[in-house]
Amino acid sequence: MGQQRRHGESEAKSWSDEELDEIERVHVEGMSVQQIVETFTARGSRLTEATFRKYVQLGLLPRSVRVGRKGKHRGSQGLYPATAVRQIDHVRRLMHQGFTMEEIQKEFLFVRGDIDALRRQLKRVYQAIEDAVHEQQREGVDDVSVGDALNDVREL
Repeated sequence: MGQQRRHGESEAKSWSDEELDEIERVHVEGMSVQQIVETFTARGSRLTEATFRKYVQLGLLPRSVRVGRKGKHRGSQGLYPATAVRQIDHVRRLMHQGFTMEEIQKEFLFVRGDIDALRRQLKRVYQAIEDAVHEQQREGVDDVSVGDALNDVREL
């Protein structure tokens, strides 16, 4: 594990799960780079747009989704999921513990692969349950347990 500390990395305390949950609840539609930077700055933790973009480039954060702005000639802006604040906090905690960016990048890529595999598997399960519900509806069978199972999967 690398022990070098990057110059300028903030040592401000980490966010609590409750604080992160609140940020994600308030910004369900996403956050701009500026909003994310301001969120850290308001907490006394330095984060620059350049650092943020470097995290995106390294695959530690997702790419933005372009969203049109209301009004004529307003163009679009990139929005990131509010969970980016949680991910940045996690990266910073790992760096504070002495992990290098390369080590952190490997961890994120490994976990991201697992999450993608899980997402694909859940999609197949959801589709199988939905197919079973539709089949029962065609046959006129009203099995509440299949519908309940479908609702349980949707909550995931």
